[in-house]
Amino acid sequence: MQVILREDIDNLGKIGDLVKVADGYARNYLVPKKKAIEATPKNLGAMEHAKKMVSDRLRKLKKEVAADADRIKALAVTIKAKVGEEGKLFGSVTSMDIAEAVKAQGVSIDKRKIVLEEPIKRLGDYTISVKLPADVSAEFKVSVVAEE
Repeated sequence: MQVILREDIDNLGKIGDLVKVADGYARNYLVPKKKAIEATPKNLGAMEHAKKMVSDRLRKLKKEVAADADRIKALAVTIKAKVGEEGKLFGSVTSMDIAEAVKAQGVSIDKRKIVLEEPIKRLGDYTISVKLPADVSAEFKVSVVAEE
């Protein structure tokens, strides 16, 4: 039996895929759990229409995100921090600190979208990456300087 998947299923396929499965698997598991629908001509047409709508929405989202990415790439943020010996910071600069500094410049970035492997613990210039929707990322410069 051929079915159209309504959600990602391991070892079977992704949303919208047309897959051939055993009749019992489809009737007893996939269809009752609403994980798939039977591949009738009506359902195939509806799925194609839905795919087209999703792709149009994704294209618009990518245009908007590209504009946001350009604004983020133009940023140059300076963060002042207390410094000890040899340029080591007291504490560290985290993604929350970076998000607040960026917000002060008029651009709002969610701290969870900032990619920071570990907090910044030394003075210097860093390139910070931001994950945006639609698999777009942008980078900007952060300078950590000593507080006077």
